[in-house]
Amino acid sequence: MPLVRPTRRDLLRMAAAMPALAMPAALRAEIGPPAGDQPAHFRFTLGDARLTIVSDGWFAQPMAGQAINADPEEKLAFLEAHYLDLERNYAHTNHLHIEIGDARVLVDIGSGGRFMPTSGRLMANLEAAGIDPFAITHVAMTHAHPDHIWGIRDDFDEVALPDAEFIIGAREHAYWLQEGLVERVPEVTQQFVVGAVNSLQADGLEWTLAEDEQEIAPGVRMIATPGHTIGHMSVHVESGGQELIVFGDSLTQAWLNFAHPEWVSSRDDIPELTVATRTRLLDRAASDRIAVLGYHFPFPGVGHVMRRGDAYEFIPALWQF
Repeated sequence: MPLVRPTRRDLLRMAAAMPALAMPAALRAEIGPPAGDQPAHFRFTLGDARLTIVSDGWFAQPMAGQAINADPEEKLAFLEAHYLDLERNYAHTNHLHIEIGDARVLVDIGSGGRFMPTSGRLMANLEAAGIDPFAITHVAMTHAHPDHIWGIRDDFDEVALPDAEFIIGAREHAYWLQEGLVERVPEVTQQFVVGAVNSLQADGLEWTLAEDEQEIAPGVRMIATPGHTIGHMSVHVESGGQELIVFGDSLTQAWLNFAHPEWVSSRDDIPELTVATRTRLLDRAASDRIAVLGYHFPFPGVGHVMRRGDAYEFIPALWQF
């Protein structure tokens, strides 16, 4: 049975027609940013690996783009029950820096200054965390959406990390560079294509094209997780018998995607495949007690997956001072 994909305008119209489900702002805690510098990194260990979550900032998009195939009343009731904003989805951007042996691996390279005014802070935050960006040996790209890859070029249109090896899924690379793609996608997506092509073809950049289960550094593997994009890949880290799966955008919402893996967003290119991949990842993480990292989860975005009947729940890791 094909998924029904209402437009953003349809969802907003339906939401406006159901004021009884709207939640007064007074009933939801809105915690503003601290007065000084915001925390921008979170460091922990996995076996012998030293891991650091580094923020590229944040951005907000209409909540109408989430759970587009859900019953509108059920979706609004879920948002209300979980104290979530009915109008906007606030997304963090959690990058992983991996120190393992002689390798220094960065997962995704952020959006630079080309996407949102509140993002593009990765390089500054790496340095604030005591990480030399130019010592990074590998950059593992999950996919070629703006917030993950547009930071590949600096303000001078040069490769931001010229000495690193850049890795992306072979299927993802081929998709964005196919001839005439920009003319075949909806107008709202055309800028994504232009930005992906400019990033993938940055002057002087050579790509390592990865296949499923390809090891890119000791204990660090790329795993195929298609659906959000056709060639999306996640990253699996293993050290000392401990494991972590970096979801990328296989899951983008820490409440909706766990409680309702079958609900997809307007940015999931292949909905049925997104659901299958998401369910497989959640089942594996819950069964094998593997730690997970969500790129858009509340910072620092690392935790575990717990089963809740036929669904799941994200259990954030405890921030220890």
